[in-house]
Amino acid sequence: MGKISCRQIISNASTESLSAMFEGVALQRLTRKHNDIVTIYNRVYKDWNQTCYQILFKMMDVGTNKQAYLQLSEAVPYRCILREVTSLHSIEAMLLGGSGLLTMYPEDEYISNLKDEWNHLARKYNLFPMRCTSWDLTQTRPYNHPILRLAQLAQLLHSKEFLVNRIVNCRTPEDVVSLFSVEASEYWKNHFVPATQSRGIPKRIGKAKSLILGINLVVPMQIAYSENIGQHNLKEYAMTLLRAIEAEDNRYIRKWQQIGLTPTNALQSQAIIQIETEYCQKSRCQDCPIIKMGQNSIHK
Repeated sequence: MGKISCRQIISNASTESLSAMFEGVALQRLTRKHNDIVTIYNRVYKDWNQTCYQILFKMMDVGTNKQAYLQLSEAVPYRCILREVTSLHSIEAMLLGGSGLLTMYPEDEYISNLKDEWNHLARKYNLFPMRCTSWDLTQTRPYNHPILRLAQLAQLLHSKEFLVNRIVNCRTPEDVVSLFSVEASEYWKNHFVPATQSRGIPKRIGKAKSLILGINLVVPMQIAYSENIGQHNLKEYAMTLLRAIEAEDNRYIRKWQQIGLTPTNALQSQAIIQIETEYCQKSRCQDCPIIKMGQNSIHK
């Protein structure tokens, strides 16, 4: 970025030019996410609920455990969750038992009961656990530990029948937070990991994590679903929702803020992430939308 006058281009760009650039680049990113969803949709025999379920799991971690979450959503499919949807204990047992992570920790009565329930349900549905080594726990913070996240997912799947229509009916950031802001079961108030007591704190999916799911799950799912069923106004709802969600705050965004490119909403922050990951990191300066914006302004 230092070799290119990005700062000068941005400082000289009009509000209208920046807005048009953000919109175009954000659509590139949404197209990639749409294609990822369609790939999963075709792989799961065009089942929107299983598609949504798998994308949900994949988006629970944006780092090294993304594939492990996706693998778990395949190992314990949504149809099994639906069969046990009235029992939080059973859903928690399937997710935690299926993850293989329970084998890494000592037992107390609660964990022992979860393991027994997992063994029962694994026989009932012919399920097989993942290897615990599929998960990377080396730099995991307590609140983002996969075991805790899976306990929260269990509550989400138990407390709300997680059908695709719950996703497509989100219209505002408040709808998104209401959908995802669930608390792990009572046991986890005093535990981050099994059989190790911690200070009593409710373990809830917070607003920030909920809005990340809004950006990476709700909006792309609404767009993919709208194109599949021909309900084009749903795509407009999705874009309106993306503009209404506050901008993300991460290392990519902070880097670009230093040279004057400050996003005002999630559509713009997604565009910045797209620029950084698809152009800067791949040394595609000649194709960069910012450079092209600068060239267009000169020609005008």
